[in-house]
Amino acid sequence: MNTSPIQPARPSLPSAESWLEGVPEPKRKPDGYAVAALATSLPGLVPLAVVLGVVALRRIKRTGSQGKRLAQAALLLSLCWVIAIGVAVTMNLIGERRAGIGRTVPISKVEVGRCFDADLDTSSLQLVRIADCAGAHSGEAYAKVRAALAGLSAAQTGAAATQQCAGAFVDFVGKPYERSELDMYYVVLENRAVADGNVLCLVGMPGTRLTGTMRGSQR
Repeated sequence: MNTSPIQPARPSLPSAESWLEGVPEPKRKPDGYAVAALATSLPGLVPLAVVLGVVALRRIKRTGSQGKRLAQAALLLSLCWVIAIGVAVTMNLIGERRAGIGRTVPISKVEVGRCFDADLDTSSLQLVRIADCAGAHSGEAYAKVRAALAGLSAAQTGAAATQQCAGAFVDFVGKPYERSELDMYYVVLENRAVADGNVLCLVGMPGTRLTGTMRGSQR
């Protein structure tokens, strides 16, 4: 009776595919342009963020890489920045209009506390342009004073108005007029002394642009 030799049992090998079951796929890094777009959109670098975001979306569509949401977030943040800047500019313009900045008015209509642009070297200043005191400007209206000017000559009127404005000058600037580098001007609104003042006092410096209010400047 012939018998076949005993063959060693060979365990059946699983297919190559089965070896990979349960092994997670390696994570793909997000597109570098998408990361850069988000990073530049956070501090408000809108033009650069938009360019990087658009490039990232095109690359991701072509290569299938990760980072689509990052690029979209960068574009959304850029849009928010544009809206915020637009609102801020609009509100600033509205504020300036309400404050009368940029409006041309007679010198006699300048309110105390307002700054203005004008040629202070002219002998007959009639119109000025209201300016923002925080920016460069020619002069500032700092006070209205009372002076009895009825019946006075031109020289006497000038002396009386100068004396009254000089008293307000030291209170405003913090330094007596005779020791100040600033020049003082006045506009007679009417000859009779009235409760709210009939002489408008102005401060400026011909040939020099002032920045900020001169209140307490000690100049």
